[in-house]
Amino acid sequence: MKILSKFILTKCLGWKIMEPIAPDKKCVILGAPHTSMMDFLVSWLYYDAIGGDAYVLMKKELFKGPLKPILKAMGGIPVDRKKSAILVKDVIKAFNSKESMQLAIAPEGTRKRTTKWKAGFYVIAKAAKVPVYLGYFDWGKKEVGRGERIELTDDARADLKRIRQWYKDKGIVGKHPEMFTTGDDLK
Repeated sequence: MKILSKFILTKCLGWKIMEPIAPDKKCVILGAPHTSMMDFLVSWLYYDAIGGDAYVLMKKELFKGPLKPILKAMGGIPVDRKKSAILVKDVIKAFNSKESMQLAIAPEGTRKRTTKWKAGFYVIAKAAKVPVYLGYFDWGKKEVGRGERIELTDDARADLKRIRQWYKDKGIVGKHPEMFTTGDDLK
C-alpha cells in the first residue's frame, strides 16, 4: 500500500513529500489549512506513503453506510463536536493506553473560514504529555509534510499565536485560499 500511496500522491496528483514520519511514537500533528475534504485524502496518502499510521478526528456524521469501515480503516475516529469536553478526555485516555499514537487534528475545527482556532489539540497534548508537529498541506506549492516540532508552554494563547504565525510565515495556501486564515482569537 505504501508504494501505491506514494505513486498516487506524487505521480498522479503531483504532490511533493517534504518530511519523513514523526520520530515520536506519540504526538499530535496539526493539519492546516483545512479548507477541503481533499485535505484528508492528501494527508492520508502522504502519511501512508512515508510508512506512518496516524489517527484522525472526524465528525461522526461522516461515519455512515459503506463509508464507516473505510474511514475507520484509514484511522478515522468519529467525534461528536457538541461534546468536546468528553472527546478531549477520551483522546487523553487513548494516548495513555496506547504504546503508539500519532493523532492528526485540524486546529481550525472546520473547513469553513474561521478566525478562531480551537485549543483542543493544546489541551490534549499538554495532558497526554506529547509533542505537537505543525503538519501542513500547501495547495499552492503542492507540498505536504508533518512540519516541525513545537514545544508548548503553559500559555495557550501565546502558543496558538506562535503556531498561527508559523503557518502565515510559511505562506501555506489552502485548496480554497479564501477559507484559510491564521486567525486572531483563541476559542
